[in-house]
Amino acid sequence: MIETAELAGFWAAHGIWSVSDGETLIPMLAYEQPNGERGMDRFMLDDIGESTRAAQEVLDGNERDAIRAVLVADAYLNLDTGRTDALIVDAVRYGLGSLRLAVPYCPLTDSTAFAVYRPTFLEVTGVGQPDYDSLADAFFAGVDSHEDAAAVWNAHLAEPA
Repeated sequence: MIETAELAGFWAAHGIWSVSDGETLIPMLAYEQPNGERGMDRFMLDDIGESTRAAQEVLDGNERDAIRAVLVADAYLNLDTGRTDALIVDAVRYGLGSLRLAVPYCPLTDSTAFAVYRPTFLEVTGVGQPDYDSLADAFFAGVDSHEDAAAVWNAHLAEPA
């Protein structure tokens, strides 16, 4: 699951980069083929919820015949401090397991600055007792591998209010 966590970090960073200017993320599905080639599709329908559902169907059905894939979608997360914007990252290593993370963020508006908060693992399946430290290290290695996006992420990293 380490390689899957790295891929998830790369595409989560790309998502953060995409929303850093105040826009809603168009759901994206990134995938890695058995030969190592990678691709990414965006799902742009009339409704963002329908776009996310369409991307989820492609992820669940492995319509790209990938060995691993990552879906990144813009959503809301209910935390103890209230509802917040978040990127939900669903990563799958087909035939092995999956992980789901949330990357909370504060969108750029006329009255708020853009901020990124610490990601949270929501679920890890298919691997006995998950090694969260190793998965987190791999995730952040993936973030750092996307140089442009990592610069935005790191410049706006904040602690929740």
